[in-house]
Amino acid sequence: MHKPDKKNILFLCSENAARSQMAEALLRHKAGDLFNVFSAGTHPSKIDSRAVTALNQFGIDTHVLESKSINVFKGKGFDYVITLCDKANDECRDYTNSGKQLAWDFPDPKERSDSNPFSATLNELNKRLSMFLHVEINSIPQVNNQGSVFEPTSFYKCLTDDIRLKTLMLTHYHGELCVCELMEAMKEGSQPKVSRNLAVLKKAKIITDRKHGQWVFYRINPELPLWVKSVIAQTTENNIPLINDELQRLDKMQNRPDKASFCKS
Repeated sequence: MHKPDKKNILFLCSENAARSQMAEALLRHKAGDLFNVFSAGTHPSKIDSRAVTALNQFGIDTHVLESKSINVFKGKGFDYVITLCDKANDECRDYTNSGKQLAWDFPDPKERSDSNPFSATLNELNKRLSMFLHVEINSIPQVNNQGSVFEPTSFYKCLTDDIRLKTLMLTHYHGELCVCELMEAMKEGSQPKVSRNLAVLKKAKIITDRKHGQWVFYRINPELPLWVKSVIAQTTENNIPLINDELQRLDKMQNRPDKASFCKS
């Protein structure tokens, strides 16, 4: 049952394969307590797996996503109908029973030349949805799943140290790493120095840890706001030469800790 006080919103695109699916998942993640979120296509096709991968990379739930025709919602009223491509806007310029209709035109990620087109589209959608929430809901603060507001100043201060920055980039690339792996990667002989920097990242709630046997593994905090995950991801993906030597040293490291999936505690 949907809460009666929630507003209904529908994202429309031609195929309902990428942009509208990402917008649906994003808004449900950001403000699912305020909106019943749906998406559909004028000519629906199978969901693009690259869109799902981009969403999953940032810890956004995708299991309810399903490609649907706009005809599924025939006769249903929406407080907002938002088209995400010119084709959908042309075909649904006057959607019946819509309180407010917005036309957002985002390039098709399948046709973009970016190095990470689906992640780039996801980031752009996130920015537009943040603006939408600010305008329509009188500014909602970005809150994580624990209910606390994330402090951007602390995050950006953490990026000013070379060890902390490379730790975030390496853990983003590998998923999780332990202290000895970080020491080997960065040719850092002082374990207390690496541990102190990990403690700073942990205090800022940017990373989390888990114990597995005698080892403690660190990873990017899955509860971080999407914009923070996006900064870390784009910094890593667009600056691989900065950690190329570290990645090669990790590949050559002998007797690396035996680890289970970092999804397990």
